[in-house]
Amino acid sequence: MGTVRLFKHHIHTAFIWLASIEFLLYMCSVFLGVYFRALVDPTGVEAHIEVLWPRVFTFSVVMTICMAAMGLYQPHMREGSSGELIRVVGAFVAMSLAMSAIFYLFPDLLLWRGALALTALSAFGFTLLTRSAFSRLVDQERLKRRVFVFGSGRRANMVLNRLRRNSDRRGFIFVGFAHVEGEDDVVDPTMVVNLDRSISQYAYDNQIDEILVAVDDRRRSLPIDDLLSCKLNGIEVVDTVSFFEREIGKIMLEFVTPGWMVFSDGFRFGIIRLVTKRLFDICASVVLLMGTWPMMLGAVIAIYLEDGLGAPIIYRQKRMGLNGKEFDVFKFRSMSVDAEKEGKAVWAKKNDSRVTKVGNFIRQYRIDELPQIINVLNGDMGFVGPRPERPQFVKRLCTIIPYYDARHQVKPGIAGWAQLCYPYGASDNDAAQKLQFDLYYVKNHSLFLDFLILIQTVEVVLFGKGAR
Repeated sequence: MGTVRLFKHHIHTAFIWLASIEFLLYMCSVFLGVYFRALVDPTGVEAHIEVLWPRVFTFSVVMTICMAAMGLYQPHMREGSSGELIRVVGAFVAMSLAMSAIFYLFPDLLLWRGALALTALSAFGFTLLTRSAFSRLVDQERLKRRVFVFGSGRRANMVLNRLRRNSDRRGFIFVGFAHVEGEDDVVDPTMVVNLDRSISQYAYDNQIDEILVAVDDRRRSLPIDDLLSCKLNGIEVVDTVSFFEREIGKIMLEFVTPGWMVFSDGFRFGIIRLVTKRLFDICASVVLLMGTWPMMLGAVIAIYLEDGLGAPIIYRQKRMGLNGKEFDVFKFRSMSVDAEKEGKAVWAKKNDSRVTKVGNFIRQYRIDELPQIINVLNGDMGFVGPRPERPQFVKRLCTIIPYYDARHQVKPGIAGWAQLCYPYGASDNDAAQKLQFDLYYVKNHSLFLDFLILIQTVEVVLFGKGAR
């Protein structure tokens, strides 16, 4: 199992197959639900087959989106079967709410009484069956790509350590690590291979699908001719940066070079992308405002009840935006009024004493960030993008973290790839880790990736991931 690059975003083919199969089974679920509901008159179902198709398609799309929103198509989900079951139940609850809203707005899509319940029951059974079969198949080694690593030193060992979990190796296995002359072996000795033949011959003899070049010094002893022979014979040859970009959606700062940044595909900003991005931002913001204004009103009332009528509701703070331009970000105030009475910017900490009781709740579920809709409509922010940071932090981080300023080549966003993939950042090290995901977004951003991030942000909000 490999990956495919769809609109510049790398997606594991196994999960594309899973989503496609479940989509088809959800279509079957509607037919089963309607058939069992009308069992006393099967011909009635046949008579309504034409008007049933829009309902079939609507249910299948909504159900698949809800599954994605619960993170059930992510290859790096580390919960066990019980955690996955909780997410599946959450997806069906979300589907019920979404279908109710659709039935209210579009009465012509209404399923017959009782048919939706039977459809949901059938879909739930299909989901449990497919998930059980998938969990058995996806981890079978014979279905994974066989990766041979050229190198066994420090860089190769970092690759092994960063991809040590089974969830990180869903699509591949490491066959071995080649010892390179002049390079000290750091990798586990049991995994080191002393080549007694050419790499191409070893790859052919061991059915290698891909060669990952992870030597510490590529200028010293890189067998270009041998690697070219592998490439010409259909064996993929990749470097460490591209490998991590593809497998876990991040640009590894330890491995990236200016040359790679210059010659790699991506970092494109065409007029069509700018126009579609702006339209997406406006539409998403309006929809979010319509759906969350009761929460925003509740937050206003709660803040007033806790701190009194004279307390400020909206907190304005300088943040760094597109091309380094500063702007005022709007948030519901979640800290005490004198949180930074000394005038010094401070990272938020876990169990921060400055956070109020109401603030702790609205931070947990990201309600405090809803006023940023105003920033999006004003054009200072996008709906999806890197998290906007304070100028004081940015100035310092640009001096200690390479390529940090690259994240300002796109507008900051309410939701983002780094927010999905990494917990709340509250230190220089966290900023460096999140930058690796931000760079992936800056390099590969598209309307498709924005939509995926928007869907999966539901999981972050519901499960309170990364809140602080």
